Amino acid sequence: MSAEDLPETQGPRRGILFLLSGPAGSGKSTLLRRALNEDNNLAFSISCTTRSPREGETDGKHYHFLSDEEFSEKIENNEFLEHAKVHNWRYGTLANTVIDLLDDGKDVIMDIDVQGADQVRDSENSVISDTLVDIFLTTADTAELEKRLLGRGSEDEDTFQLRMRTAVAEIKRWRDYTYCIVSGEHDEDFRALSSIISTERLRVSRMMS
Repeated sequence: MSAEDLPETQGPRRGILFLLSGPAGSGKSTLLRRALNEDNNLAFSISCTTRSPREGETDGKHYHFLSDEEFSEKIENNEFLEHAKVHNWRYGTLANTVIDLLDDGKDVIMDIDVQGADQVRDSENSVISDTLVDIFLTTADTAELEKRLLGRGSEDEDTFQLRMRTAVAEIKRWRDYTYCIVSGEHDEDFRALSSIISTERLRVSRMMS
């Protein structure tokens, strides 16, 4: 085999789009933060939302916080890769931001709900469809989700009940994903996610893109 045949000598690789979904309380945010802190080639896709910032959240870092009018304008201009209404707020991902990162060879991880995941899968953009890897994170049962949500202490009773109803419906969608991680200890979850990321990066088809 000549040196020209080695994967390292091929042209620049295109990034991989890792889509992570799961009900509230499954541990997505904690898992994402650790993955981003420990993986230099992994970028977070910052979503837009119409909800107000929580304590410690910064515009442009955690979310792009938009008014309803601004959000609607972006829908009309077809700027979103996906958008949905969740827990009475609207969320969306800007398509150009994701595609630009992928074209630059950066792997992107998205934290979106099952509605948004459906829209990403249906994308007609070949950059998205060729690079997509979808992962579902959930607990073994709804009792564990309820325990985790109660432990947050960040929602009033009405919001908590809404999140639980949504979670029960979302858990049933795990079969729609390529990978499913049943959340346990944080280190176990992180090893599972890291294994998926490493496996996808080793695909020959991705090395030759």
